[in-house]
Amino acid sequence: MQPKLNIMHLPVYQPGKPVEDVKRELGLDEVIKLASNENPRGYSPLAKAAMLEEIDQLHLYPDGASVELTDVLAKKINVDTDQIIFGTGSSDIILMIARAFLVAGDETVMADETFSQYKHNAEIENVKLVEVPLKDGKHDLPAMLAATTDKTKVLWICNPNNPTGTIIAHEDMLSFLDQVPKHVLVVLDEAYGEYVFDDNFTDGVQLLDKFKNLVVLRTFSKVYGLAANRIGYGVGNAAVIRTINQVREPFNTGRLAQVAAKASLQDDAFLEQCRVTNRAGLDYLHGEFTRMNLEFFEGHGNFVMVDVRKPSMEVFNLMLRKGIIIRAGWKQYPTYIRVSVGTQEQNEKFINVLEQVLTDLAVLA
Repeated sequence: MQPKLNIMHLPVYQPGKPVEDVKRELGLDEVIKLASNENPRGYSPLAKAAMLEEIDQLHLYPDGASVELTDVLAKKINVDTDQIIFGTGSSDIILMIARAFLVAGDETVMADETFSQYKHNAEIENVKLVEVPLKDGKHDLPAMLAATTDKTKVLWICNPNNPTGTIIAHEDMLSFLDQVPKHVLVVLDEAYGEYVFDDNFTDGVQLLDKFKNLVVLRTFSKVYGLAANRIGYGVGNAAVIRTINQVREPFNTGRLAQVAAKASLQDDAFLEQCRVTNRAGLDYLHGEFTRMNLEFFEGHGNFVMVDVRKPSMEVFNLMLRKGIIIRAGWKQYPTYIRVSVGTQEQNEKFINVLEQVLTDLAVLA
């Protein structure tokens, strides 16, 4: 049994460590998970009601084309229904884009520290990866343009960027898109876009009429709190979406996911509560890091990346033993950790534990 040689070195995606595993392994009664950028407020009560109503239909296949959900979303974001494709999270759309457009010998351009699934799926298709270093935690758009060649097929932009949480100014985004060659597909991943309050943030969907080579990705896993349901979507030119649809697996989104997403789109009040609460959490973390004299990237999603000035995995392991799960281990940022915004109580416990850990490490130094 010989697998494709180009996948032999690929790492398996590592999600944030599960709470129950940490409790069992370390004998802890309380564990706070701030590693996976989940919504601590949960999900809309309208979504819960919709799922309970649908629960007796699980013996039936879901709507393979997500027709009702597509219709609701199209009206919500003011696009045509043939401009939308759904997947099991926006990561599924990333897989489909790579599958539909990339072949061996192509090139694809991305940041060197960004969402790992761009690189992972490109490597599966055996294409040349061109990774451009971030500049002050942000996408270096001029450098990405300079790295684009006649062989470039897809260019990936995460906005806000994961893991740094930074955003691209609107005028910079427009200038960039104006200069991208028309043969290059630009994938603008806005998984955390709903959280952004900055007026200079780009709403990618508003740019689709002008840029036919643009696809915007969004998800219900983050601000909508439906991470376990695995549902996200892509929006773009109808011809591009049709091509992506040709490689979509049948029945790739479930009944409960579809009705929950549909109901969530109708609960603007819950969405705004989550946005406001998250903004307050970001402000708190920013303020505490400033007080602690720690440098950080200003967060625009629901997480912050902060320089703890110690090897990040050491900090990760020490915090884990104290019941706080965070993320760490980026090659370009070896002393940075990423923390998700939790409840205010969770945020305060995180800060208290972080101060204890950094104090302990300072004593040992």
